Amino acid sequence: MNLLRMPGTYRPQADTWLLLDAYRDQHDLHQATDVLDVGTGTGAVALAVAEATNRRCRVTALDIARSAVWAARANSLRFRRRLRVRRSDLFTAVAGQQFDVVLANPPYVPSPHAQVPRHGRARSWDAGTDGRAVLDRLCTELPHILRPGATALVVHSALCGVDTTVRMFTAAGLRARVVARSMEPFGPVLTERAPYLEAVGLIEPGCREEELVVIRADK
Repeated sequence: MNLLRMPGTYRPQADTWLLLDAYRDQHDLHQATDVLDVGTGTGAVALAVAEATNRRCRVTALDIARSAVWAARANSLRFRRRLRVRRSDLFTAVAGQQFDVVLANPPYVPSPHAQVPRHGRARSWDAGTDGRAVLDRLCTELPHILRPGATALVVHSALCGVDTTVRMFTAAGLRARVVARSMEPFGPVLTERAPYLEAVGLIEPGCREEELVVIRADK
């Protein structure tokens, strides 16, 4: 799928495809009627879900970046897939609503800066010194938008703590487990940031690959 991408919009890459593959492997999720894609970027995951699910399925795509919202809307028109696309800081645009399936690809890259960027391309990946500035919010807020019996799939790097995510979901009353893993070489951002990651003990000296995981959380 040749997606349109606005300047500054997150480009689909390994974590995007791992999340989508994990969704496709979870066959019990394919009859959902309300699906939410958080951190949609170009809309790649939302578009694939809209194509694969039944026609009654409503797919909502959220992103905090205006460029991503424009890109996802343009791609939904281009590929004739019905998406509801909203600009949203995590779940603010769907407050009070609940969904059958939530797919999430939040920013998770550890940064030397504690504050999450408010503008620019780095907002798509930078997530505080431990990579959890957005993930912790997601883990706290996500249970409230899941219907009883609903499921979330969340992708992130093992660098920012798989056990922490599972523990937070479990504490919120969800059943959580890893359903997909993939080892990936560092891209440009992590390669440039490797000295920082080594200095704070997040990677071993010389390490230039990360494990991506998809965590399934059932309510």
